Amino acid sequence: MFVCLLPSQTFAQSKDELQALQEQIKQKQQQVAKQLAKAKSLQAELRQSELKIAKAATALNTTEKELKANQQEQRALKKRQSEIKQKLAQQQDILAKQIRSAFMTGNHDYAKMLLNQENPAKFERTITYYQYLNKARRELIDEFRQLGDELTQVNLTLIEKQDRLQNLLDRQQAQQATLTQEQASRKQTLSKVQSAIESDAAKIEELQANEQNLRKAIAEAERLAAQKPTSFDGLAKLKGKLLKPADGRVRKLFGTKRQGQVRWKGVIVEGNEGSNVIAIHHGKVLYANWLRGFGLVIVLDHGNGYMSLYGHNQALLHQAGDTVTAGEPIALVGQSGGQSSPNLYFEIRYKGDPVNPTQWIKH
Repeated sequence: MFVCLLPSQTFAQSKDELQALQEQIKQKQQQVAKQLAKAKSLQAELRQSELKIAKAATALNTTEKELKANQQEQRALKKRQSEIKQKLAQQQDILAKQIRSAFMTGNHDYAKMLLNQENPAKFERTITYYQYLNKARRELIDEFRQLGDELTQVNLTLIEKQDRLQNLLDRQQAQQATLTQEQASRKQTLSKVQSAIESDAAKIEELQANEQNLRKAIAEAERLAAQKPTSFDGLAKLKGKLLKPADGRVRKLFGTKRQGQVRWKGVIVEGNEGSNVIAIHHGKVLYANWLRGFGLVIVLDHGNGYMSLYGHNQALLHQAGDTVTAGEPIALVGQSGGQSSPNLYFEIRYKGDPVNPTQWIKH
């Protein structure tokens, strides 16, 4: 049976469908807004957790450097200790032979020598000879004493270094425990953040907001840099020759889709947590702070509009205003910014626009 709807009925039905669709859109928007608001609150918690990790990791990194220096100093002291002992043994042997020889010949008795000498010239030569021998023996004894004193000092210093080493090892153990505890706390917070953003729409908005925050941070860094221009000559002549910023497999993501229409502006280097992130070339630190979505970020100004960006770090080893050299450690590989595994997020920008890093790094 065919039913014919009047124009007024068709209009009313279309109006109802439009209202229903608008209501659905409104509910979706409210849902996305609610997810983003919850995520924003949790991001603040994540930031605090990751900053605590950075503090613990920086302290641990400093302690480990002190441990290496202490161990090197101990190796040098033990080497010197061995050299002194060997030299003392040699000198002791020489002195023993000289004393034994003088005693056996009896030539140390000057009165006897004077009575038995008939030739004055020969007597004078003999006296001069024995005076020379005595002087050499005294010098040898003095050197022997000095070496003995140095050996005593080396032994005392070694004991101090060994005590210091034990203190450093105890501190390292405590710092490692603190780091592990903070990492466990962060893991719980990260799980909450990931659960808070469920829909694709919310994920896209979150990525767009993070990218906008990054652009603002870079723009502000550029503004401050313009007030104090550097003498660095940029990276234009170094395409394909720059140092790799961290050890590990490079995921060539530049230009590919990340979520929706949001595209990757850099690459990911899958490294080991706590390993060094290095400056690809000499430059000045423009920015060094925590940034939502990117974690602990450090940005270097290389001059002539060129910058490099390093994100997801566990800790930063420099602060804004520092000058760094090519290959110098500037951060530690981590998983800040909500990452589930350790990696380095790396970008190169020219006049604010991202360029493909894989074309600039030496392979």
